[in-house]
Amino acid sequence: MPISHDARPSDSVKPSDSTILQRLDHQGVVTLTMSAPERFNALSEAMLQALHDALTEIADDSSVRCVVLAAEGKAFCAGHDLKQMRANPDKAYYQSLFARCGEVMQAIVNLPVPVIAKVQGIATAAGCQLVASCDLAVAARSARFAVSGINVGLFCSTPAVALSRNVARKRAMEMLLTGEFISAEQAAEWGLINRVAEDAALDDATQALTDSICAKSAVAVRTGKAMFARQLAMPLEDAYAFAGEIMACNMLADDVAEGIDAFIAKRPPHWRHC
Repeated sequence: MPISHDARPSDSVKPSDSTILQRLDHQGVVTLTMSAPERFNALSEAMLQALHDALTEIADDSSVRCVVLAAEGKAFCAGHDLKQMRANPDKAYYQSLFARCGEVMQAIVNLPVPVIAKVQGIATAAGCQLVASCDLAVAARSARFAVSGINVGLFCSTPAVALSRNVARKRAMEMLLTGEFISAEQAAEWGLINRVAEDAALDDATQALTDSICAKSAVAVRTGKAMFARQLAMPLEDAYAFAGEIMACNMLADDVAEGIDAFIAKRPPHWRHC
């Protein structure tokens, strides 16, 4: 799945009947846009496969600095495709589907560069899980979030994994047990998202965040994302030992020498690794 470059007019995003559209801008920001608006961008088998393929490709591309996960239509993502699930009433099928979904969520976490969810409309069940799995999230003020499986008799067990790693325990349980929607403002207050933007300013707010990240050393950003995820699972003493080793190695990078010299000289840094 080739990534198109804004800088080359001869390239274009993938056709409108594709499940995922890709675009790479001049800063190295890849935008992945879920393109199944008539199905509220549900995580069908095809959508999960397309996301997995795109993330796998991006992981091997050293020119990518940041990823924005977006969606077409009125919804960001309505979770799993319930019609598809009901059409396959088999435990082995469900096990495979949820394992595949878990692989996509872990691919986001394990991607070397930050992933930003750009959320409009609703993000429900596994769609909310998708937001929670991203490193950062910006939402339109009208966006709403829920883990609503409980409303159809299904506890959102796999979404709970990502949700509970973002919001406080009692907040997570409230969402999981009631299935009720929370607003973008609540989502920000609870730690599920980072920023709330007016609907018309969602693109600009997301751009401001990617601009800030791309202005930093690529080495530092990639080092930081990998380190942050790993230390969270460690006991405090082990986390400090691990972080100290990573920081010592990071100090030897050319970009750090340049950054410190620039700070001392009171000039902008000129990163050598992009």
